[in-house]
Amino acid sequence: MSDASHYIPLTGSYTLADCEFLLQEVNIQPLSIAEKETLLQNGDVHYSKIISNETEPSQTYLETFYTLVEAYADRLAAEIKLLAKQIFEAKGECITLVSLARAGTPIGVLLTRALKQYYTQNVKHFSISIVRDRGIDTAALAHIQAAGYPAESIVFVDGWTAKGVINRELKTAIAHWNSTHDYCIGDELCVISDLSGNAQWIATTDDYAIPSGVLNSTVSGLLSRTLMLDNMTGFHQCIMYQHLKTHDLSNWFIDQVSQRFSTVPTAVNTVDRTWRITRQKIVAAYMQTIMARYNITDINKIKPGVAEATRVMLRRVPRLLILRDSQSSDIAHLKVLAHEKNVALIEDPNMPFSAIALIENIKT
Repeated sequence: MSDASHYIPLTGSYTLADCEFLLQEVNIQPLSIAEKETLLQNGDVHYSKIISNETEPSQTYLETFYTLVEAYADRLAAEIKLLAKQIFEAKGECITLVSLARAGTPIGVLLTRALKQYYTQNVKHFSISIVRDRGIDTAALAHIQAAGYPAESIVFVDGWTAKGVINRELKTAIAHWNSTHDYCIGDELCVISDLSGNAQWIATTDDYAIPSGVLNSTVSGLLSRTLMLDNMTGFHQCIMYQHLKTHDLSNWFIDQVSQRFSTVPTAVNTVDRTWRITRQKIVAAYMQTIMARYNITDINKIKPGVAEATRVMLRRVPRLLILRDSQSSDIAHLKVLAHEKNVALIEDPNMPFSAIALIENIKT
């Protein structure tokens, strides 16, 4: 990261008013999905050190995305308005949204627009990196502190929770940060859908197809997932998928949802807080069931929820797709991917998620 006098904000394909990524753009050679999976499963490298390329989605898959946007843009707009209301009531006039790149980025952009439209202009949205087993980007937190944003104004934003891994990573990382800094930050997480029973501000507990969870970089500002490369200082890293620029739908998606703020009512908060502990137990028990049923020793090879299952189908080597209801419109895009990648799918009507993807064992 260069010094502050030469700092140039990274915005991806968003505007600076919508999002500022506290990341460094780097040039590294992307691997194929198969190459990446082999390295990961052999334990040769941590996932934050490597990246695979992304390709444009097929026309069939894109059509399922457009269908989901049409089906859920009103609902998402209403839920964004609910979260904006909750955040404003908790934080007041000065709000610093810190989304967790990439899944949290589009949600952070939408919240920024909703907060500015209805509550306060004093809103800033940063998108930063958090990496499983490695923690949060402390250089990014230091940048936010140095820029003068009050610690009490910070709200962490993600798209959803699944098993609750990133939420636990966040709490651990912030506890460590607070133990070594006077700039003490809250560790509460804001999400659209809380499937694991872990987030603080939530709009729903439904496992539905949030449209921004269906695509990768082309709905997240054209940035890759984040990296922590060796011998790098400053912010965590990313690459830009410039070859997908003509396929970018990031701002189109934001506009499709935000233009509906004025036409839909704010969603009603119907979540019973006692649900959390019950849900945590249900999720933990079902994970154990799946591990036993499919002889899985690494829980990270189980990705529950529509969005996480989608990421497996797009970025990993999938072993099996499990659906609660194969006729549900929420998983139509997953069936397209399963067909394109020749992945077997089965139904389990009793599981507590709409979809689960298992990652293939390919150790050499």
